[in-house]
Amino acid sequence: MKNKKFSYIDTLPAFKNEPLANFAKNKDEFQKFLSAIRSVRSQLGKKYPLYIDNEEVFTNTTFQSVNPNNPSEIIGNLTNVDLSNVSAAIAAAKNAFPAWRNTSAQERAHYLLEVAKVARSRIYELSAWQILEVGKQWDQAYADVCEAIDFLEYYARETLRLAEPRQLESIPGELNTYFYEPRGIAVVIAPWNFPLAISLGMVAAAIVTGNTVIYKPSELSPVVGFNLTQLFRPVGLPSGVFNYLTGDGPTIGGALVEHPDVSLIAFTGSKKTGLHICQKAATLYPNQPYVKRVICEMGGKNAIIVDETADIDEAIPSILHSAFAYQGQKCSACSRLIVLDAVYDQCVSRLVETAKTLTIGPSEDPSNFFGALIDKKAQEKVTSYIEIGKKEASLLYQSPTPEIPGFFVPLTIFNNALPSHRIAQEEVFGPLLVILRAKNFSHAIDLANSTEFALTGSVFSRTPSHLQKASQEFRVGNLYLNRGCTGAIVGRQPFGGFRMSGGGTKAGGPDYLLHFLDPRTVTENTLRRGFQGNSSFSFTTN
Repeated sequence: MKNKKFSYIDTLPAFKNEPLANFAKNKDEFQKFLSAIRSVRSQLGKKYPLYIDNEEVFTNTTFQSVNPNNPSEIIGNLTNVDLSNVSAAIAAAKNAFPAWRNTSAQERAHYLLEVAKVARSRIYELSAWQILEVGKQWDQAYADVCEAIDFLEYYARETLRLAEPRQLESIPGELNTYFYEPRGIAVVIAPWNFPLAISLGMVAAAIVTGNTVIYKPSELSPVVGFNLTQLFRPVGLPSGVFNYLTGDGPTIGGALVEHPDVSLIAFTGSKKTGLHICQKAATLYPNQPYVKRVICEMGGKNAIIVDETADIDEAIPSILHSAFAYQGQKCSACSRLIVLDAVYDQCVSRLVETAKTLTIGPSEDPSNFFGALIDKKAQEKVTSYIEIGKKEASLLYQSPTPEIPGFFVPLTIFNNALPSHRIAQEEVFGPLLVILRAKNFSHAIDLANSTEFALTGSVFSRTPSHLQKASQEFRVGNLYLNRGCTGAIVGRQPFGGFRMSGGGTKAGGPDYLLHFLDPRTVTENTLRRGFQGNSSFSFTTN
């Protein structure tokens, strides 16, 4: 039932995106950022608990999170979960579910809006944690927090829309009502590259639709994950609705995914892990009452096409930003550049000359365009692909790297690769760009569609027929015309791909919350022959 205390939510203003920072123009923002980094650095090395049933929980073992730009700097010491903690979290979520399911959509939306207020009040601090723990640049970190706030605001409004029962086609004497209800316990397994935005987007979607949540952040961004937990604590969320576990991914993730009481898994990460989760979730375990649902967002091998009519001055900065911002560690990042033969030499030479101006160094220094990769495994993986590229293609440009501690790799550009080569097919997740030559625009589209992924893509062209053809035939979840292929905005560019890029879900869009819900239909015989009692029955849902 609706609660008058939260009736103000029915008159919420229309959704608006959180404005991004402009450090170049606003000196006050610049100083706030410097102050936030100093403040966060003074808190490094603390021990962080699990959070189960609104209680902090410590175990006897911990693991460390480090600064990828300076691995000797310990960001935090995290509690390592054991299987008894997993059981306790599931029990808490299961116990909390009936009451949370029956909580009104207004009240659940209220909690998200209150969390958004808390996040705004801490926006510089939350950004600074990302700079130090996952090596984001200032603008990248701030944009991540803005996106997190957007998810809270957008999903709060979306749940109110979906909470209204719909009257379906009926005949005289019959009333058909269609509505949604939450699934149960949702496990949220989040990545490190958008450690607040993607985490909070999945958590918020699950909570606001009436599910209870067990949240496991990446082992590489657990302190940012703990700060997410701290956003919920001041708003008084009921016990057991939100639980936070940290530790070894395969151990925790496996136990959660396989547990019979879990009905939903929301995952963002690698193809390998995503497919493994899908496989595990498809298995029926003893006493399992649900067919588990997996909301799965995975990787990409994203392409940007430049045709003979493109504005090269506009294209070059967008290509470099799409390929190398945040060290190319975005699932949406451009890793293949497809240039038509007519402008190939001009475009490629200017791209390389501009790439030479990009500076590499610690992410917390805003003069650096490019910082360290997330960890040593990532460094080794990208390095191995550079060696593969040297055998398969021609090394066009490789930047110097700073001779300081940190997981740095060079910005690397290859050309003369074949579409079938590994560096043109496999996701590298780092600053490696492969340039392919296309004979004509149809050939360029064929090259763009030639991988197993279908996440993002971009086309630079001033030919309307080319843009129309790309809209129809460049088959990716997010296609951008005359702009880069990263930076989807909540409510404006719902984000997500298909094929091996995911299950076709669209985060930040009008369909996303439906993945966290089950639809129901109630059919009533309104003739009520023999009906006794109060006849003022009215249908409502939460």
